[in-house]
Amino acid sequence: MNGIDGLLTRLRKHDVRLWMEGERLRFNAPPGVMTPDLLGELKSHKEELVSFLQQVGQSLQSAADLIPVAPRDGTLPLSSGQQRMWFLEQFQGPSGAYNMPAALRLEGALDVAALQRSLDEIVRRHEVLRTTYGQQQGQPFQSVLPPAPVTMAEVDLQHLPADARLAEVRRRATEEAGRPFDLSRDLPLRLALLRLEPREHVLLLTLHHVACDGWSLGVLIRELAALYRAFSTGEPSPLPEPALQYSDFARWQQQRATNGGLQPHLAWWREYLTGAPALLELPTDRPRPAHQRFQGATHRFTVPAELTARLKQRSREAEATLFMTLLSAFGVLLSRTSRQADLVIGTPIANRVPQTEPLIGLFVNSLPLRLQVDGARPFSELLARVRQDTLKAYAHQTLPFEQLVEALQPARDPSYSPLFQVLFTLQNTPSEVLSLSGLTLEQLEVESGTTQFDLSLSMAETAQGLLSELNYNTDLFDGVTIERMSGHLLTLLAGIAETPALPVADLPLLTGPERHRLLREWNDTAVDLPLPDSLHGLFEQQVARRPDATAARFESRAVTYRELDEQANRLANRLRQLGVEPGHRVGIFLERSLELLVGLLGILKAGAAYVPLDPLYPPDRLAHILDDSGVSLLLTEPALAAQVPAYHGKRMLLAEAAGAPATRPQVTLAGSNLAYVLYTSGSTGRPKGVAVPHAAVVNFMASMQRAPGMTEQDTLFAVTTVAFDISVLELFLPLSVGGGVVIASRETAVDGTRLLRALAESGASVMQATPSTWRMLLTLGWTGSPSLKLLCGGEALPSELVEPLCARGASLWNMYGPTETTIWSTTARLEPGGRLTLGRPIGNTQVYVLDAAMHPVPMGVTGALYIGGHGVAQGYLHRPDLTAERFVPDPFGQTPGGRLYATGDLVRALPDGTLEYLGRGDGQVKLRGFRIELGEIEARLAQAPGVQEAAVKLWDVSGHAELVAYVRADTAPEALTLRQHLAAHLPAYMVPGHFVMLESFPRTANGKLDRKALPAPSSSQRASAAYEAPRTPTEVQLAAIWRDVLAVEQVGARDSFFDLGGQSMKAVQVVARIQETWKVDVSLRVLFEHPTLEALAKHLESLQQPGAPAAPPPLVARPRQARRVQAATRAELNLPDSTSSKKE
Repeated sequence: MNGIDGLLTRLRKHDVRLWMEGERLRFNAPPGVMTPDLLGELKSHKEELVSFLQQVGQSLQSAADLIPVAPRDGTLPLSSGQQRMWFLEQFQGPSGAYNMPAALRLEGALDVAALQRSLDEIVRRHEVLRTTYGQQQGQPFQSVLPPAPVTMAEVDLQHLPADARLAEVRRRATEEAGRPFDLSRDLPLRLALLRLEPREHVLLLTLHHVACDGWSLGVLIRELAALYRAFSTGEPSPLPEPALQYSDFARWQQQRATNGGLQPHLAWWREYLTGAPALLELPTDRPRPAHQRFQGATHRFTVPAELTARLKQRSREAEATLFMTLLSAFGVLLSRTSRQADLVIGTPIANRVPQTEPLIGLFVNSLPLRLQVDGARPFSELLARVRQDTLKAYAHQTLPFEQLVEALQPARDPSYSPLFQVLFTLQNTPSEVLSLSGLTLEQLEVESGTTQFDLSLSMAETAQGLLSELNYNTDLFDGVTIERMSGHLLTLLAGIAETPALPVADLPLLTGPERHRLLREWNDTAVDLPLPDSLHGLFEQQVARRPDATAARFESRAVTYRELDEQANRLANRLRQLGVEPGHRVGIFLERSLELLVGLLGILKAGAAYVPLDPLYPPDRLAHILDDSGVSLLLTEPALAAQVPAYHGKRMLLAEAAGAPATRPQVTLAGSNLAYVLYTSGSTGRPKGVAVPHAAVVNFMASMQRAPGMTEQDTLFAVTTVAFDISVLELFLPLSVGGGVVIASRETAVDGTRLLRALAESGASVMQATPSTWRMLLTLGWTGSPSLKLLCGGEALPSELVEPLCARGASLWNMYGPTETTIWSTTARLEPGGRLTLGRPIGNTQVYVLDAAMHPVPMGVTGALYIGGHGVAQGYLHRPDLTAERFVPDPFGQTPGGRLYATGDLVRALPDGTLEYLGRGDGQVKLRGFRIELGEIEARLAQAPGVQEAAVKLWDVSGHAELVAYVRADTAPEALTLRQHLAAHLPAYMVPGHFVMLESFPRTANGKLDRKALPAPSSSQRASAAYEAPRTPTEVQLAAIWRDVLAVEQVGARDSFFDLGGQSMKAVQVVARIQETWKVDVSLRVLFEHPTLEALAKHLESLQQPGAPAAPPPLVARPRQARRVQAATRAELNLPDSTSSKKE
């Protein structure tokens, strides 16, 4: 019971009348009713009450006079809420998702006959409990059946052992709670009486939401108590006849909808929700199914009484209610968990006036409350805005939620409920003591195993604190995730109670143990490094240990460790003669060969850092790197020298070192000296040089030696350009352990056929490559090698590559890390069928998943990845501004002056401490209010038959943002085929409007996909084109039906029913017309699965053919809206989704 609902209910029960006299709030109460506590509460809610009465424009007494008794001639209409319940049953077939179960343990001498008579009388009194629902020409109507005894199944469990009876009760209760009603035939009330002992029974009540809400259960139980008391003692019914029936309310509500009286309310809601997100995208443990199944569970916890009291005090200080404070806090939790600043939370409201309070029926309404959370502003400001918006929403609560949905026309998607997917309820009315004459009653918790939303938080104010239930969708969340979320909420509430002036982003979320696990336990990677301080020093250790072992091979040539060392020494000495010293940088511009390895080692031995240049780079890029890096010398070869005419500094051909001494130069280096400067793409288009010190590379090599692991027995096949930092592993890791490296030529590395042959001939036991290279090998029929260790990195590894790669090698490792933190920072050994993760940090490396305010995010929540430790580079050469932006002080480290690198990648920490990669921070787009990760679409598209590679990009097409898919396939598939494939797995808003077939994808010099170079789509590549007239007789007939039902002038073959303004009730009419015209049995799901005129016509034509397949099984329905409101007795609290839980 939210806001002022609870207070109004108590005032009405005590016959307290409220009204406005000018600008003043007046009340009248019987003597002794206005206790100091009630008067204080009235004063604290004064502004809400005044706003409510003024803006609604009528007192509650006058509102009651608006509902007349309706004539019983003709068909009886359904209320808005009933229409939605009925439609959802048509859409998915009978389902238990809309059941409202309750279980009462009755101890004492039960008069079964009096109980039966009491229930019969309740059904007689309330027509809605003996109503069925039919349709005529697509329009639903209700039929009230004459009074008759209601069936109450009696089950004797006395034969069971005592300890087994309660288990059987729970089993039967759960079974009853999930058993569906058929609204066209069944009464919406089902009863069962279980006998455990002569003086112990359990009454199971199951009602359908079409006839009941939370308030109604309280009415039912109160009437049951009064009637049983009378009938068990031989007295007549003490209850007056109802002045109204629910059907009177339904007709009145429908008349209000047509007479324009609700238009001011609709206008307010339309403006209030303009631009609101369609979906709250909470991080889930599993992908959202294409269709809701409403499987759920409940986690219960308590907000302690002491904390509740402090929150109430903070609410009073802010002139707000506890409901507003809790709603704001819940909004902060959801915002920081989902990374959405704009979100909508639903809350139920009783929607009762005094005239309808004694009735049973579906009166409850849902209010979609919008919260716009600015992390930089204080929580107190957010609470003030929520307070203001909530008061306004109360003033417009009379607009039925179903009419709001139909008017706003949100995107239709069976994977989530419209307008909001999270519900919040506060029950703050003291529950009545439930009793039946001569019996002791106890509520039993019934786990129905269902849920209506992604999340529903219900809180009930008690002497013990706020008893809370977090009901969740088990298709999306694990129980441990929800348990952690409840801990986050408790931590957040404590922070709000302590310091409400804190910025929202700085309020605490993590529990102490979780914070320690995230920051310390999972980052405990300290490893001693008794190694040389330099990269080439690792090589020199192996020269001393294995001088005659083969160090490297290129085509038909090979060198031993001694030979390679001597050649590198000659080069280093020559460079020293030319003035190269520690701290200098030397450009290296050589083809892939043994000489390239000599050049790299020689530069390092001279004390300089090498700056690699790729022969495939265009001249202007080469010139920029040479100029920006400030190299003191360029090491090259005759065939390449002409490619850098703009460089006028010192040049040296590698052959010039032949006459220099072969002795090792005596150069003193520290770990802080640079090993290399590697240029990466910049967002501005200007490459930036990453300066990596020796200590970082040495730490990396030591970690790689341990895992994935390499020994002197291994040979690595090197295929990566020296301008890509992963080449450092390929060339130097084998030389650091005494193993061998086989260098592939540039021509071989880019030619799949030659690469396949060279890999087989190399005898390699380790190979590292990007996913694109591995995919190329698989495409060419590579069968693998049982002794080959596969390292995959450089870009995100598609999940579909994991199984085939695992099957072709000894092991598969996923390697992750930016150049700025020295090659790889995390590693994961992957197994077939296992989860694809980035693994955990390597030695002396820390990884943190942080929000925009640099606070660690909870486990499972998406955040930006920051990396710290020994591998962090010195920064960007000559770019102090960019260095300061991306290399930030480490607030968590224990090393003075430590820094973190902001990767720009989005990840989340999994319960085992591994990281899951979610894409680039800039790989997220927003389309029509939906946040979309392009990688998710790409992954699904890559799974379509025949598709070899896929990419998706957001383009401006004819002034409208549209998703464009790029596909490389064996044979070009039809766009419609790809669209149908995606539609089977993804929401409609994630299905691209254009499909572009490419023979090859544009690549960067490092072999990664170049998204900027993807071609713009043409109009001929649109998946659904502009207007195209209906062509076949079926399309023509169907278009006529659509025009009539939708009241539109033109319907094209490619038009979507929902894009033309179709909604649920119109869909029912269309299906009814289809059944009448074509004499076929089709369900509502057909229109959702074939929303375009062309697709639906083809489906209908297929049904006319002999041997047509049977219709698919029904979908699971969308949820009912907010069935729990204003529990007035402990009986309602018995519901699994009730507003409180029973204290154990």
